[in-house]
Amino acid sequence: MTARTPRRRRTLAGHLVLLTTVVAAVAALLTGLVAWQSAAHAAEQRERDTLTRQATLLSHLPALSPVLFHGAERLAGPNGEQFAVLAADGTVTGGAAPALDLASRATLLAGRTVSTDGLLAGQDVLVVGSPTASGGAVVLTEPYATVDRTTDQIRRDIALPLLVGLLGAALAGGLLARRLARPLTASAAVAHRLAEGERGVVAPTGGPREAAEIGRALTTLDQALARSENRQREFLLSVSHELRTPLTAVQGYAEALADGLIEPEQVPEVGRTLAEETRRLDRFLADLLALARLEADDFHVEAAATDLGVVVAEAAAFWSGPCASHGVELRVERPEAPLMVTTDPFRVRQLLDGLVQNALRVTPAGAPVVLAVHAEEGAAVLQVRDGGPGLTEDDIAVAFEPGALHSRYRATRTVGSGLGLAIAHRLTARLGGDITAQGHGPEGGACFTVKLQPPQGRGELREQPPGADGPVR
Repeated sequence: MTARTPRRRRTLAGHLVLLTTVVAAVAALLTGLVAWQSAAHAAEQRERDTLTRQATLLSHLPALSPVLFHGAERLAGPNGEQFAVLAADGTVTGGAAPALDLASRATLLAGRTVSTDGLLAGQDVLVVGSPTASGGAVVLTEPYATVDRTTDQIRRDIALPLLVGLLGAALAGGLLARRLARPLTASAAVAHRLAEGERGVVAPTGGPREAAEIGRALTTLDQALARSENRQREFLLSVSHELRTPLTAVQGYAEALADGLIEPEQVPEVGRTLAEETRRLDRFLADLLALARLEADDFHVEAAATDLGVVVAEAAAFWSGPCASHGVELRVERPEAPLMVTTDPFRVRQLLDGLVQNALRVTPAGAPVVLAVHAEEGAAVLQVRDGGPGLTEDDIAVAFEPGALHSRYRATRTVGSGLGLAIAHRLTARLGGDITAQGHGPEGGACFTVKLQPPQGRGELREQPPGADGPVR
C-alpha cells in the first residue's frame, strides 16, 4: 500500500493573488454586464438626441421644402436618414412619410414633439418629429441598424478598460501578497528556529501592523522561553545538588558498613543518620511528585461546604507541637462565627500545612507564627505570617517559582526542597483562589495571603451566628 503524498497547500501570497483576481473578475463581470445592457439604451438615446437636434434645426428654416427635397441625400449622409414634411392640413411628403402613423401626426399637429419607433420599407427605424412655426412639422427617421453599430462600438470601447482593470487588480494583488507574505514568512522561520531550541532570534517587525505585532510577540516569546529555560536549568541544578548530598551520605555509610569500617557501637548512630537522609530524600521526592500532580489535568478537587475556621483550628492543633519544640509561639486569629465557603477542606489543609512548615523553618525561637482567617470583600482570606527575616522585593517577584528562593538562601538560611511555595501557588489556583506574598507583615517576617472566591452567582461565603448548625468539613 503506497503512502499518499500530502497535498501541497497554497501559500498566503497565492491566496491573496487568487482572491484579488477573483474579486476583480467579478467586479469586471458585473460592470461589463451592466455596461453591456445599458450600451444599447445609451446608443439609442444618443441617436434620438442627434435626430431631435437636426429636426429642431430644420423646423426653424424659413424655406423648408427646397432644403428637404433638393439636399436630402447630402444631409442624410451615411446613416440612412430619411426626411418628411407634415403640412398644416395633415398631408405628408418625403421618404420618411410611411413611418409616421396617425397618432404621431396628431401629436405633431397639436404642436408637440414626437420621439417613437416605426417601420419603413420593412425596416425598424427611429422616428423623431419637431413642429414648425407654420403649423406643420419636420420628421426624421434613422434605421435601427445605426443604433446597433453604435452599440457594438460602445461595447468594444468598454472591453479594453475592463481587461486592463482585471490585469491591474491581479498585479496589485501580487504586490499586496508579497508585502504581506514576506514578514509572515520571516516570522514563521523565526518560530521554527525557536521550536528547534535556538534563542536570541530577532523577529521582523516591518510590514503591516498585524505582521509587526506577530514579530514583537515572537520576540517576547523568545525572551520568555529563555527566562523559563534558565530557571528550569537552575532548578535542575538545585535538584541535583539536593539529591546528591543525601545520596552521598547514604552511599558513604553503606560502603563503610559493607567494608566493616563501622564499629559496633556506632551502628545505631549510623542507622539514624541513614534514616534521616532517606527521609530527606523521601520528602524531596514527595514534593516533586506533588508539584507534578498539580500540573496534571486530572487533578481532583472535591468541593464541599467548609468552615474555614475549623480547618485553621485543626491545623493549629497539629502545628502547636512542632512550634513549641522550636520555641516558636503559634497564634490563631479566627472569627467567632463559622466562616462557610464551598471548597475542598483537605486541599485547604494541605495548603496551610505547607505555608506553616515554610514559616516555621525560617522563624527564630521567641518569634511568632500566625494562622489567620477572616472574610474580606466577599472573599475568604487565609493568612500565614511569621516573625522571620522576611522577603525582599526581588524575592517576592520569584517567590512562587520552583527553587528560586532555595538557590538564593541555601547558604544563609534553613531551606527545604525549594518547592513548597510553588506547590502552594498551584494548589491555590486549583482551588480557584489567589495567593500573594508580602515581604514584611505585622510580625516583621513574610506574610502569605490566600483569597478563596465563592462561586459566581452563588452566595456561598457566609458567616453563621455562633451556635448555628452547619457542616464543618
